[in-house]
Amino acid sequence: MAILSKRQFPLTFAAIIFTVSKKEVKPYQEAEGSKKEQVAQMFDNISERYDFLNHVLSMSIDKGWRKKVVKMAAAQKPLHILDVATGTADLAIALTKANPEHITGIDISAGMLKVGQEKIEAKKLDQIISLQQADSENLPFEDNTFDAVTVAFGVRNFENLKKGLSEINRVLKPNGQIFVLEFSQPTGFPFKQTYKFYFKNILPLIGRMISKDQSAYTYLPESVNAFPFGEEFNSILKEVGFSKTSFNPVTFGVATIYQGTK
Repeated sequence: MAILSKRQFPLTFAAIIFTVSKKEVKPYQEAEGSKKEQVAQMFDNISERYDFLNHVLSMSIDKGWRKKVVKMAAAQKPLHILDVATGTADLAIALTKANPEHITGIDISAGMLKVGQEKIEAKKLDQIISLQQADSENLPFEDNTFDAVTVAFGVRNFENLKKGLSEINRVLKPNGQIFVLEFSQPTGFPFKQTYKFYFKNILPLIGRMISKDQSAYTYLPESVNAFPFGEEFNSILKEVGFSKTSFNPVTFGVATIYQGTK
């Protein structure tokens, strides 16, 4: 039997703990169906109340986060942008400020896309933004199609994270950019403790009351807790082929913006 040195033991023990703790988190844990199927069902269920809840529960701070993503993307002057997991198209609409020729938004939830399409038509942006139902892990586009790909609060819901990120890499043009906005976890006292209490107790309660879905806003904190963030997610971006990766925590680390180059 191999004997571990003192230097090897902590690393091996940490790897075991990480593997055990990273079990798949699904919206309806006791129900049948893959994570992908359940995520689509969940967003269909809450689509009509999603925008209201999203802005209320974040106190509209999420709008500022999206503006940061748009500013970063605009600096690259992309002509064709893909917005993955576009939901109700908030980021796709905001990305028009980057002056691209066209924005394509994809999502697996028909309910969310319906709300997004209504918003796009109301703003008369249907000539620049097109939405379609598609799987983020099997993108229906040719290689080297887009100058930039954005994902806001979507990668956490991928069933196979590396496959989804690899697909994004595939459809990006050489030197194209990925921009990911995703929830993370504050690490500094006392914001870490305040945030965890709100996220675990207050947010799910309000979410259940307004959305009428008993699981959707319990899934949110559970999925955030299980998701790799910061340097860990940065390493995954490198693993699937991105270079010049970076990450920028916002609002004390409640969310993080990641960037990478194909």
